[in-house]
Amino acid sequence: MFVIVLLIFLSLVLATGFLGAFIWAVNSGQYKDTYTPALRVLTEEETTTKETPKH
Repeated sequence: MFVIVLLIFLSLVLATGFLGAFIWAVNSGQYKDTYTPALRVLTEEETTTKETPKH
C-alpha cells in the first residue's frame, strides 16, 4: 500500500514540474512565433568557410 501512495505522490510532483515548465515556456515567449523558424532555412545565405590544408 505504501508503494502505491509513493508512486501517486511522485507522479503528482512530476506532473506539477512539467506544468510549471510549460507555464514558464509560455510566459517567456517560447511559443510566440512557431512559423518563421521553419522558413529561416530557406532564406539564409550559405556562409563559405576557407578550408585549411591538412599536413
